[in-house]
Amino acid sequence: MESFDYKKAGVDLEAGEKVVDEIKKMVRSTFRPEVLTDLGGFAGLFQPKFSSYRQPVFAAATDGVGTKLKIAFMSGKHDTVGIDAVAMCVNDLVVQGAEPLLFLDYLAVGKIDVSQVKEIVGGVVEGCRQANCTLLGGETAEMPGFYAPGEYDLAGFALGIVDREKIITGESIVPGDRLVGLASSGLHSNGFSLVRKIFFEHAGLAPDFFMPQLGRTLGEELLKPTVIYVPLVLSLLKDFTVKGIAHITGGGLKLNLPRILPAGVKAVIEKDRWTVPPVFPLVQEYGNVPEGEMYRTFNMGIGMVLVVSSQSSGDVLAWIAENGGKAWEIGVIQENDAQEAGVEIRN
Repeated sequence: MESFDYKKAGVDLEAGEKVVDEIKKMVRSTFRPEVLTDLGGFAGLFQPKFSSYRQPVFAAATDGVGTKLKIAFMSGKHDTVGIDAVAMCVNDLVVQGAEPLLFLDYLAVGKIDVSQVKEIVGGVVEGCRQANCTLLGGETAEMPGFYAPGEYDLAGFALGIVDREKIITGESIVPGDRLVGLASSGLHSNGFSLVRKIFFEHAGLAPDFFMPQLGRTLGEELLKPTVIYVPLVLSLLKDFTVKGIAHITGGGLKLNLPRILPAGVKAVIEKDRWTVPPVFPLVQEYGNVPEGEMYRTFNMGIGMVLVVSSQSSGDVLAWIAENGGKAWEIGVIQENDAQEAGVEIRN
């Protein structure tokens, strides 16, 4: 009679142990002084320095990389999607003024490939380094029969902290305030179901197709990691008052900006104020996508928007440039006839 064990069912416990051993050194490189435990326990322990805050408030966010992972599968390149996983979470924390403290990742695979997992976690580690937060722990789940060979899912959870009196809510935004847009690196991690349908299904292109308009292959462009704005924004907040911040993710400028605006105002955006990266016109051209849909789906070159007073806008832009960032004044806050907040994008 045939005998079964976990390995015959498709779960390799030894491979899982090897992964943990292989990534320990990488993960430890993200540890902040507040970490009390090493990797491998049932839970990670982290002791925040509450004495640095008058009224400490935790901020939490969770997100995944989405179907951008399909590009990684097609390209066989897995070292950047971990940065995306971190970025999508920590950027959501910093818009409220919170400093990211720790990150947890969840990686589910059909079968553990040690080298592939090392690449993926290496990206998570790099993202945590950029955000100055600890990769406190995570889970690598081997789920045979659930994912196709070579495929996986990746998601994360981030915890941050902010002084209650310094939480950025958008409540103080008034007509006359200016919109400062921080440059994106490209598509970031949103709209990839549409992007894949256009480039791979409709146009029949492959990830290794070289696109002169981009100066790189299609796969290289699509796998550019999401910008982590945390260090730039946290430093900026030490010198300037920022009334509101919006992370421009799925829904683009049209749907994300209203989330931070009080009732009775609208954000009026001038499209000619910034340089749109060439990948967006290519998406629009290859897919015959209406312009309104582009601004409702993609970031269009603006990964984060800061709302500041008209008096400080110029100084904020100069500070960003001096500190290695790229930004433009892309619009203004105006009164809105409708009671709810809104966005108007002008030519």
